[in-house]
Amino acid sequence: MASARSSGISVDWATALFTVLFALVAHAGVNVINDYHDAESGADAANTKRLFPFTGGSRFIQNGVLSAAETGRFGYALLAAVVPAGLWLTWQAGTGLVWIGLAGLFLGWAYSAPPLKLMSRGLGELAIALGWLAVVVGTDYVQRGGFSLLPFAAGVSYALLVASLLFINQFPDHDGDAAAGKRTLVVRLGPEAAKWGYLLIAILAYTWLVAMVTIHALPQYTAAAAMTLILSFTSARELIASASAPDELATPIKRTILAANLHGLLLAATLAYAHPGLPA
Repeated sequence: MASARSSGISVDWATALFTVLFALVAHAGVNVINDYHDAESGADAANTKRLFPFTGGSRFIQNGVLSAAETGRFGYALLAAVVPAGLWLTWQAGTGLVWIGLAGLFLGWAYSAPPLKLMSRGLGELAIALGWLAVVVGTDYVQRGGFSLLPFAAGVSYALLVASLLFINQFPDHDGDAAAGKRTLVVRLGPEAAKWGYLLIAILAYTWLVAMVTIHALPQYTAAAAMTLILSFTSARELIASASAPDELATPIKRTILAANLHGLLLAATLAYAHPGLPA
C-alpha cells in the first residue's frame, strides 16, 4: 500500500484494511496447515529441542487442544475463507489479482502439504520468500489497479528477511525434522554447513535494497531500511558461533524477527512519505 501511495495513488482505506485482514487469515491458515502436516509426519512429536514459542509448532495437537483432524479442517477452512474475499477484491481492483492470489494460496498449500511438501525438499525458504513477495505485490495491486515494478523492487529484501526467520528456526528443529524424514535445507546441508546460509540470505537482501536505490527503482529514503543490517549480521555471527547448540539461538531468533518487521516498517514509512512520481 505504501508503494502505491509513493506513486501518488490515494489509498482506499476500506479495501486496504480488508486486504490486510484476509492476508492475516491466509497466513494463519498456512501456519495451521503446517502444524497439521508436521503432526502427521511426526516432526513435531519428535522435536525435543524446540525453542518455545519460536520453533516446533504451536503444540495444539500434541497438547490435546485440537485433534489432528480438527487442526487440518481449521487450516483449510481459513484458506477457503480467503477465496470469496479475494474475489471481491478482484472485482474492486482487477483480474490480475486472481493470479497473485492463486500463486499465494498455492505456495501456502505446497509449503507443507503432500505431494509437493516444498519444505521437506529444501525449498521452504524459496516458497516463503515468494509468498511474502506476493503479499506485497498483491496489496499494491489492490490500490493501484494494475501491476508495477515498485512493489517488486521494495518487496524482495523484506521477503528474503522473512525467509531468513524460517531458516534460522530450522536449527533447533534439526534433530526432530531429520528423525521424521522432513528434509529441510538445514537437514540436507547439516547445521555446520547450513549456518552460512543465513549470512548469504542477509547479504542478498541488503544488496538488493542498495541496488534498487542505486538504479532509482526505489526512492532514496528507502535506504533507511538498511539500518536493520546491524540486527541481521549480529544474528548471523551468533548463528555461525552456535549452529550446533540450539539452546543458544533464542536471542538471534528474536533479533531476526525484529529485523524483518522493522525492515518492513521502515520500507513502508519511507515509501509512504516519499514524493509522488518517483519510479513506479
